[in-house]
Amino acid sequence: MKKKLWHPSNILKKNSNLFKFEKFISNRFSRKFNENYEKIHRWSINNPGMFWDSIWDFSKVKGSKSNKKIKKSKKFFKNIFLPNSKLNFCENLLSKNTNEKAITFISENGYRETRNWKELNKNVKNISYFLKNINIKSKDRVAGYMPNISETVEAFLGTVAIGAIWSSCSPDFGINGVVERFSQIKPKVLIVTDKYFYAGKKINVLERVPEIIKKVPSIKHIIISKYPGQPNLKKLPKFKNIKTHSWQNLIKNKFTFIKYSKFDFEHDLAILYSSGTTGKPKCICHKSGGVLLQHLKEHQLHCNIKENDNVFYFTTCGWMMWNWLISVLASKASIVLFDGFPMFKNEDLLLRIVNKEKITLLGVSAKYIDTLRKTKKSYKNIYKFSKLRTICSTGSPLSEESFNYVYKNIKTNLHLASISGGTDIVSCFVLGNLYQSVYSGEIQCKGLGMDVRVFNEKGKSVLNQKGELVCINPFPSTPLRFWNDPKDKKFKKAYFNKYKNIWHHGDYAKITKNKGFVIYGRSDTTLNPGGVRLGTAEIYSEIEQFKEIKESLVVGQSWDNDIRIILFVILNPKYQLNDDLVKKLKLKIRKNASPRHVPQKIVRIKDIPRTKSGKIVELSVKDIIEGKKIKNKEALANPESLYQFRNLKELKY
Repeated sequence: MKKKLWHPSNILKKNSNLFKFEKFISNRFSRKFNENYEKIHRWSINNPGMFWDSIWDFSKVKGSKSNKKIKKSKKFFKNIFLPNSKLNFCENLLSKNTNEKAITFISENGYRETRNWKELNKNVKNISYFLKNINIKSKDRVAGYMPNISETVEAFLGTVAIGAIWSSCSPDFGINGVVERFSQIKPKVLIVTDKYFYAGKKINVLERVPEIIKKVPSIKHIIISKYPGQPNLKKLPKFKNIKTHSWQNLIKNKFTFIKYSKFDFEHDLAILYSSGTTGKPKCICHKSGGVLLQHLKEHQLHCNIKENDNVFYFTTCGWMMWNWLISVLASKASIVLFDGFPMFKNEDLLLRIVNKEKITLLGVSAKYIDTLRKTKKSYKNIYKFSKLRTICSTGSPLSEESFNYVYKNIKTNLHLASISGGTDIVSCFVLGNLYQSVYSGEIQCKGLGMDVRVFNEKGKSVLNQKGELVCINPFPSTPLRFWNDPKDKKFKKAYFNKYKNIWHHGDYAKITKNKGFVIYGRSDTTLNPGGVRLGTAEIYSEIEQFKEIKESLVVGQSWDNDIRIILFVILNPKYQLNDDLVKKLKLKIRKNASPRHVPQKIVRIKDIPRTKSGKIVELSVKDIIEGKKIKNKEALANPESLYQFRNLKELKY
């Protein structure tokens, strides 16, 4: 059994949104759940129509809800929830119109500014009014090439308010990465910020624009905003056959009234992109009603977000967690946006923000927590974290050591929720709740309304065995479609190719004896020595404990009609990859994982290739060491790191 690290008190349970929701459905359906999460979950998957209908009512969604709860289809992704219901996504996020704080922006250099709800409402209405004036219609695309600033939130809300479709790339994407994405969806408007900062370096965004508009000819209007805390642009640049507009001028209008049109529950909301590491990025089109209900459910019932909470998720607007963060506004909570390098000048910069801004929920990547852990510092006594109730971790599996580190060195009385889902559903399959204990190295539970299972190779549901993460029941945040995908060919291949009419997510996972989940990484990078499937996460968790190792990467290499495990390591300063260290690494893996997990080769490297959202791209490394062509380097944050893997002499024998 895994070590129990935390258990919610009765007071915490009774004051939770989950408890309120339990009472809500108990009264409505004359059922008793006795503060038992599994009972509530079972009811939610057995009665999907009642469940999602109840989420709408419990969360007080603004809109018109039809009496019909589900229009059923034999095809998984053609099931329609709350058919003929109508809402406006933006109206639901502009949940207040007061002088209270709605958004706080903080840059890496400490510049801080806030938007209250009245200012947010006004700016969004002005952007919507402008877009209508330039003839942007429902389902037209508006693209943002923006850092994580308040203007990006306003641009997103102003776009979806009129039924247009939002899509964004963060400025860490180069020109080709932007073109590859936006050229597929043909936006009419491009919204950009003049510059951004990372690790103290100023990066000019405007100089990239001529090349982008040349390669994305659908763009007819460009709106330019200045980076917060920086001087106004002295002069707007001019581009051939393009109308250029100043953001600052657009939001000066006194326009205060806009009637929100209601759109179908299934109406297009936003286009997100797959990482693109195996080819051209897929354009994943999400729908308004499904995303809103999923996010309200996850925020309120799983993360216990309440009115006036202050939520901070470290993300860029090129990652799905940005969309997840912005939807927090629908729960009448405020959000904190950070832009820049998370350890600029201070390794605990984000923790300082958490303390100073009185953050209630902090969201970070597992990689960030692991980086803090490796400092071996305790922050418990440095900061009070007086309001912090929840830490969410995602992006990759959170190791047992990182779980333990949080409770030992950040805060003892805290709900640590490792969560996992994806851009594909812009939400989670498995996450946390306030009725159950937190066990070291485990995600607590399946999401409400999500019938998540682990399948073996024969497609049978298994417990306490590793296998494929699947969801066997339809859910409202299933994507609407892939853009430019006639007859849904790519869509069906991506999710429904392995198991008929069952969502196959591509994660290698296990349901534990505690009914929690352990994610072992992407199943397409699963190791198969001797035909036995092994997860890379088990090796990483052992390697992370070595002071000599800064980072590591594990792949399987096709060799001698089998697969052999290769471990690449980045060493901390002053250490060498000598025979003694190699022996210690192999012994540790053999003892705590299994003899099959022991790598046949351990090779020193200088850098690890990652996607823009920080995920290790094991598959690209596997391809390059096997002499295959890398299809899409533009998807990587550091494509130059791939060159070190070519023709490695250590892998020739």
